[in-house]
Amino acid sequence: MSDANVLIDQADPAVTVVTLNRPEKRNALSVQLLRELLAALQAASADRSRRVLILNANDPVFCAGLDLKESADSKHRQESARLLCDVYKSLTANPQITIVAAQGAAIGGGVGLLSACDIAIAADDLQIGFPEVKRGLVAALVTALVRRQVNDRVLRELVLLGKTISAADAMAIGLVNQRVPGTGLMAAARAVAAQAIQSAPLAVQRTKELLDELTSHPVSQTLEQAMRYHVEGRDSAEAIEGIAAFLEKREPRWPPRKGTE
Repeated sequence: MSDANVLIDQADPAVTVVTLNRPEKRNALSVQLLRELLAALQAASADRSRRVLILNANDPVFCAGLDLKESADSKHRQESARLLCDVYKSLTANPQITIVAAQGAAIGGGVGLLSACDIAIAADDLQIGFPEVKRGLVAALVTALVRRQVNDRVLRELVLLGKTISAADAMAIGLVNQRVPGTGLMAAARAVAAQAIQSAPLAVQRTKELLDELTSHPVSQTLEQAMRYHVEGRDSAEAIEGIAAFLEKREPRWPPRKGTE
């Protein structure tokens, strides 16, 4: 198996397949993986001979979110936050049609990858989780993306309660487009890609730009606004305790809020 954290397959002349390849860590988003992923996404976006990008992952788990062990190290927090935001911006700004094929679990930052793509296809076993508040974190960047797809009541329930939902529930609320057996995941993604290739490339690009402009705030602007909450959350005392509790497999002991006795 390749030592690369991200694999690129361009066997199909019109489709780029980008695969997360850190299975031993459940494809957790380390700084190195994010660097490789950003480079792969930028290269794919710049290649105008390509019409579709498919994002998937090796391993039974699509993406377990941020690498929390690495995130506990203050040396990496700012860089990983910036990289994560830039990965999301690159996905949402891609002029091609982007398809995500996710299985097993998409947690935290992994939900952001799913939500940043145009079309989301879920395996039947996919669990989608928003655990940030339970770890003292703010799901800021993920919220900025998910809010484009679900209504406010649903979004609040997901991110304030730290819920995990099934693929069926995700499809019911509009977070995924299709739910298929796991063995048919990539076949379903390629079937959608075949449909996408029939569309005129400039019309697709302009339609994507229109969809973004029709929202109250363009997604790039929203992500930059969310970055402040994301970084502040990761530097907080609650985040330090929440991540430590998760890594030590214990219940968190939340520090008292300022101004309280």
